[in-house]
Amino acid sequence: MTTAAPALLETVELETGPQPAWTVLWLHGLGDSGEGWAPVVPELLRQDWPSVRFVFPHAPVRPVTINNGVRMPAWYDIRDFQDLANRADAEGVEQSVAQVEALIAREAERGVPASRVILAGFSQGGAITLAAGLRRREPLAGLIALSTYLPLGERLIREAAPQASAQPVFMAHGSHDPVVPFQGGQLAAAGLRSLGFEVEWHTYPMAHQACGEEIEAVADWLGRRFAQA
Repeated sequence: MTTAAPALLETVELETGPQPAWTVLWLHGLGDSGEGWAPVVPELLRQDWPSVRFVFPHAPVRPVTINNGVRMPAWYDIRDFQDLANRADAEGVEQSVAQVEALIAREAERGVPASRVILAGFSQGGAITLAAGLRRREPLAGLIALSTYLPLGERLIREAAPQASAQPVFMAHGSHDPVVPFQGGQLAAAGLRSLGFEVEWHTYPMAHQACGEEIEAVADWLGRRFAQA
């Protein structure tokens, strides 16, 4: 029996020029939407970049246990806030990874192969970025994981595809983060490095948020990816 492909998520899209040669697929955090991160595009852009399509999907709306079951945009349910290894529900993670893969496949249909797709995410979106990235047998151009952790504990490390470690990774975390502990981000980076990933790590004196210096570092990292193609 074949499994039906997931319906494509609704997205916000911004193109920096005609016929984009690259795609940055950016996943928002819990309770947010694609519109929440779209304003970052002008802060990222550099004059020497090729044309880029930025795709900001909206997460499905689902009940979130730690928020008393209130329905909100979420990439997965959060059942245990304290235990990071068991915070994410596996079914929700798997569903979201499949939806992200469908968006990556659409980019290939639009002329941007996986080798020129960057997958990025903040918080919950960063967790899905890492979960999807670890499964990739056809490496993406890179992964950006901000203020996040590795969901499902050691399971993703055990199940990682051997080809996945070819993907360079940018990670950044606030040292005062009360939502995703700083140590959770460090553990995720260590787990990726144990598999052979090249991880560029940045720390900022902030809470669960982004800052201008961080966005500047992301832009520098993206520029290096584009220049290597």
